[in-house]
Formats: sequence, C-alpha cells, structure tokens
Amino acid sequence: MSIRAIYENGIFKPLEDVPLKEGTEVEIYVAPHHGGEGKKPRSIRDLGFFGMWKDRDDIGSGVEYVNRIRKYRRDPDPTQK
Repeated sequence: MSIRAIYENGIFKPLEDVPLKEGTEVEIYVAPHHGGEGKKPRSIRDLGFFGMWKDRDDIGSGVEYVNRIRKYRRDPDPTQK
C-alpha cells in the first residue's frame, strides 16, 4: 500500500483516507518527491531506483533476466523430469 503524506511539525499527515485501524503500527519508506504538487517524474530515469543494478554482472540484460525467471517458473527443477 502506498499513501501520500506531508510531513509537518514532526507528524506525517496523509493526503487521503487511510484504510487502517487506529493504533496500527506501520513502517514508512520515504521516497523522494519530484516536482510540485501532483507532478509525476518526467522519465523513469528521474526515479531513485533507476540504475540500481547497473553494476551487477550476475543478472545479465533485463531480457535475459526475465526469460530466466519465466523458464524457472515453467520448470523449477529440470533434474526432476
């Protein structure tokens, strides 16, 4: 679940209704906000996670990685045939 909020005077104030019971403990991940009110990033490159795996050589290209995941889902243990 993602909830937009404003941080004021030491308190996170939701900008929308929150479907949680009063007193529910939550963990908050703070993502950078790009632009003014309601503006979205212009490009995927503007998001904080873009390029986070660029130095990984064990993954291969994005296409190779997705194909490997798909193959594993179809055939989790090829030795069991």
